[in-house]
Amino acid sequence: MISKQKMAALGAAVLLPSLLAGCGAAAENSGVSAATNQPLVIVQSPEGTYSENFNPFSSGALNGTLGPIYQTLFYFNLIGTNSVPLLATSYAWSNNATTLTVNLRHGVQWSNGQPFTSSDVVYTFNLLHQDPALDANGIWKSLVAVQANGKYQVVFRFSKPSIGSQWWILGQTYILPKKIWSQIKNPATYNNANPVGTGPYLLHSFSPQEYTFTANPHYWGGEPKVHTLEFPAYTSNDSADLALASGKIDWAGIFIPNAKQVYESRNPANNHFWFPPVNIVMLYTNLKNPLLAQLPVREAISYAINREKLYKVGEYGYEPPASPTGLVLPNNQAWLAPNLPQKDLAFQYDPQKSIQILQQAGFKKNSQGIFVSPAGQPLSFTLNVVAGWTDWDTDCSLIAQELGKVGIQIHVNQEQFGAYYSAFTNGTYQLGISWTDPGPTPYYLYSALLSSNSSANWEGWNNTQTNNALQAYQSAETINQQKQDIYPLEKIMATDLPSIPLVEGATWYEYNTKNFTGWPTPQNPYVEPAPYYYPSMGIILTHLRPKG
Repeated sequence: MISKQKMAALGAAVLLPSLLAGCGAAAENSGVSAATNQPLVIVQSPEGTYSENFNPFSSGALNGTLGPIYQTLFYFNLIGTNSVPLLATSYAWSNNATTLTVNLRHGVQWSNGQPFTSSDVVYTFNLLHQDPALDANGIWKSLVAVQANGKYQVVFRFSKPSIGSQWWILGQTYILPKKIWSQIKNPATYNNANPVGTGPYLLHSFSPQEYTFTANPHYWGGEPKVHTLEFPAYTSNDSADLALASGKIDWAGIFIPNAKQVYESRNPANNHFWFPPVNIVMLYTNLKNPLLAQLPVREAISYAINREKLYKVGEYGYEPPASPTGLVLPNNQAWLAPNLPQKDLAFQYDPQKSIQILQQAGFKKNSQGIFVSPAGQPLSFTLNVVAGWTDWDTDCSLIAQELGKVGIQIHVNQEQFGAYYSAFTNGTYQLGISWTDPGPTPYYLYSALLSSNSSANWEGWNNTQTNNALQAYQSAETINQQKQDIYPLEKIMATDLPSIPLVEGATWYEYNTKNFTGWPTPQNPYVEPAPYYYPSMGIILTHLRPKG
């Protein structure tokens, strides 16, 4: 179950430069020494035994590689409005958003004692250029040069306005030590058993059953007060849930049905959970299919889905119905267009409307009660989902039942993740339920979902107005300008249904306050709180304090 959330986090592709007072690691930790050896036990998700891999380029990198060991230049909060300077302290766009100048933090050392400088940043980005397979976010599609201006400034030059590259460059690229990685023949496959980073923690020990980190005494923000991190391996949700409920795990990102009863009630004083929304669960429609390419068919599907039932039954009351705009709410509330009509603000469940739309489009039911197009094509589709992702499996079963009632036949296809994901990327699916790729502004979700140049545009949407709006955003250097460019995309999502939003995608986050304080909470959402979101994991660890 948790695998899809981990993938969403890794694939999640901003631009909100205001700083939240007190959020910077340096402000909280400067001059601090470790106060206790009480280990903090972290379980990202049950993954079985571990394979040694601390390569920040690898999708198989172990939890803690990104954030605690390797760092980005900045952190941008997906559930708040703050950013945190990490290896850089400031940045500025110029020359019509074709030049990005970044000022680096002084006095940072790699964990082997070598100084961190602009040469490391330039090397990292040039490595992405030399090996395009490492450039997962397509930074070099518009980037033409990265140059050092002294030891503590880096200048990025683009071939065209590229505001949308800001998050990928500043917040999602992990900087490597040039002296070490320039000697590695194949960075993509290197397991990096002895990682050297700038982050607050060091690898201490590794085994397939457990690995540990210790606090970096020379961390630029001050030595973390939590001295030891333990990452034990669990093979199933059941065993991890039991350990979590009994207080053996301090921090987890595990899906728990009925978390209040199963987890919180076991120790109300210390067992806590918070599942804030961070993306949108989408019903993807393959627009190469001649039936799904017709708007009335997509409208009929949408009206026939009871999202409240998905929310209450399939998602255990954790994930409310999504907005027709595709915005993650309330996170993106400030980006909601002020003039949208009510019908574009909330989905209606109206099976009769679904039937009416199809009849008006010339569809008629056959003897089996399935709508058939004027050309004789039945509205019968396969809906892909990963076997074992229990909430989405239930959602798909509910969707099939609801659509069947209005005359649209759905065959739910539960399959292994590899086949499921390949069908999306190869365009061989019909319908599929999956995540979206959010960022610090709605641009990133829309760009991934709707841009005709996006590899994550699984539905195959290609629309001039959409592409123009996304391109206009690239030149928008103020929030107000950016909002004006985002508003048309909200309308397109709500009225054209390129794919169909279902429910909000929750962050699974459980934490125990018996031994440690300083956790993100709904009252203080200073980062995305799950241990599978990076680089926020490293920021949380610098906020935590042992009790006593």
